[in-house]
Formats: sequence, C-alpha cells, structure tokens
Amino acid sequence: MAAVAVLAASPGLGWWFPQSYVDEAGAGSLESVNPLGREIDHLFYVILVICGVVFVLTQIGLAWALFGAAGRSRARYLHGNHVLEVVWTLIPAAALFFIAFYQMGAWAKFRVESYYPEGVTPVAEVTARMYEWRIRYPAPGKPLMDTPQPDDLYAVNELLIPAGQPVLIQLRSEDVQHSFSLPQFRIKQDALPGQRIPVWFQADVPGEYVLLCQELCGWGHYKMGGVVKAAPPEEHAAAMAAFAAERRSDGVTVENDEVTAALPDTDSTEPGERN
Repeated sequence: MAAVAVLAASPGLGWWFPQSYVDEAGAGSLESVNPLGREIDHLFYVILVICGVVFVLTQIGLAWALFGAAGRSRARYLHGNHVLEVVWTLIPAAALFFIAFYQMGAWAKFRVESYYPEGVTPVAEVTARMYEWRIRYPAPGKPLMDTPQPDDLYAVNELLIPAGQPVLIQLRSEDVQHSFSLPQFRIKQDALPGQRIPVWFQADVPGEYVLLCQELCGWGHYKMGGVVKAAPPEEHAAAMAAFAAERRSDGVTVENDEVTAALPDTDSTEPGERN
C-alpha cells in the first residue's frame, strides 16, 4: 500500500523532474521549457501508469496465492501449460508493442530531420572534450558552416540561444564519449568521436538552464558543467553582437586626447620643413 501511495503522489510532489523555471508569481514550475520535453514527460507518465497497474495486479495475484487459495487446496507443480505460457507472453508483448508505437511520434521529432520543426535554426557547434564544452558560433548575420571559418566566435561552457524558437546545434566529441544533457529540456544525446550529430530544442521561457555531461568520461567528469542562456530574439542578437565585439577587441583603448597628442602638430611646422 505504501508503494502504491508513493506511486500516486509522486507526480504531484515533483519527485521525477527538476524545476525548470520560476514563474511570475514566484512559484517553481516542473513543466519542461521545451515543447518536445513536454511530450517526453507525457510518455514518462504513460509508462509510469502501465508499470503501476502491472505492479498492483502482480501484488493482488501474489496475495491471492498466499492467503486466498492456500486454504482451499494444496499447491500443485505445473509444467508445460501452454495456455499460461501464451498468456504471460502475449500480455507483456502487447504492452511493449504499445509503448514502442506510442512513442514513435516523439522519437521521430527528436531524431528524424524531416520531422524537425519548421524554421529550426543552427546556432552553434558544440564540441565535448575533457572536461569542457567548446562552443563555436558563426559571426553575426552569417550561417553556421560545417568547417571553422576565420570570423567564427568561440566560447567555453556557455551556450547562447534565442528563446521562443527552435534552435539546432551540431554536437561533436574531440576525445571520448560524452553525453550532452539539458535536464530542463529533457534532452540527452551522446557525443561520439568522429560523428557530427544534430540536436534541436526550444526554450519557451527565457532564463539560464543547466548543461551537463551524463557520461562518466574521466576523472574530471564532475567539472564538465555549463549553462544555456536563453533570451528573447532581440536581446539575443544584441548579446551576440556584444560578444563579437568583445572577441575582436585587442584590449587596447586609446582616448581621443592621446590620439591627438600622438599626431604631428602640422600647424607649428614651417612650410620649408615639410618633407
């Protein structure tokens, strides 16, 4: 009974998913910020209900065998009962086939490029390596190319994306297997050496979200964390422009007075002294 009570209460108590964001009223929301993530949550609860029903029926059958039928007849050893074998083979098979076909729509949206949402925009290439996420952005106004370009922008452990629209990253690994994970988006994709894997997601709510590696990739695996910053499109464009200006700056700031002092004083130069 305690297990059934925990099973029934756990979704409302928020034991299964991390908090995604804090709404305007100050309450934390467990709903995924990603539309596809909400479909994955639905699949999770469907499977949870199926497992819960099977668990309850199994416990009822066990209790009947122990306390109900035991007093009426002696236990008998059965071998080769084809009817029972067919029944307990078909029921799990039917449940597994139902789950397999029921989740195909969500799986196709995540993995099959022809099912990607319209307008999905490649924003960056994310390369996993021990023990950081290397992020390559195209220059503002330019598309992301498969190979690095001279004006590309680079960052570490900080992925900037526009909110409210689907975005796509190209995921790579430079050394060993890693796992790109966004818990609030319900996104988890292995990064494999030698492969370029497209991954799309969408942040419906602006904010900062956790980026993790969920594959034990070495002694420094615990340090492999990052952040995804989602901002409204206008703010995102401004942030990328400022980021580009920062990366292209050589760090030297020359005041106007210093420039004027460095210039030759043409007014005080005699005409005959000019070269």
